[in-house]
Amino acid sequence: MIWFLIGLVGYALLVFCTSLVKVNQEQADGEIDVYILSNGVHTDIVVPVKTEVINWHSFLDPTLPKNNCTDARYIAFGWGDRGFYLETPTWADLKFSTAFKAAFFLSTSAMHVTYHDELKVGKFCKHTKIKRENYEKMVAHIKKSFAVDKNLPDWLASAHYNDNDAFYAANGTYSIFYTCNSWSNQTLKAGHLPACLWTLHDRAILSKYS
Repeated sequence: MIWFLIGLVGYALLVFCTSLVKVNQEQADGEIDVYILSNGVHTDIVVPVKTEVINWHSFLDPTLPKNNCTDARYIAFGWGDRGFYLETPTWADLKFSTAFKAAFFLSTSAMHVTYHDELKVGKFCKHTKIKRENYEKMVAHIKKSFAVDKNLPDWLASAHYNDNDAFYAANGTYSIFYTCNSWSNQTLKAGHLPACLWTLHDRAILSKYS
């Protein structure tokens, strides 16, 4: 029991300390908009649907959401445990089995894609700019997170939160060491944007942006 408590305290200290360490610097001279959007727990990385680097419609079908999203200006990406995403719409629906599988590398993951017409910067929505060459690296990281079936992202049909989203199978495994926010943090790192050394929660990421 004592070793369990020591391990728990050590884990908490590791999470706290690494979340405080900021890597990369601000990039006010970038050409492409990037938003970090949080629902209070989970973060999405939001980018324009169309830039000179990529038109996301060439990779993801915008007609798969319940609404046709071909005219949306922005696309949001979130990675996470498939059980949490699809079986736990609210905390009241959380099952012990879902949490246990997610925590200990026993579940699969999913990508959640949401289309937005506009975003409002505030407490839970931060904005920055990214240089084209770094956005190319970020795009590569995001695309590699999707599981591919017959050269196309593996769409999880009928899985939705609302009328402007879609779910896809993902690569990678969720755990107590790599969460949805760890993925968002890693995505920002891939684009050489301000991020935490390592983190599990949204507030640490948002705190790196004014």
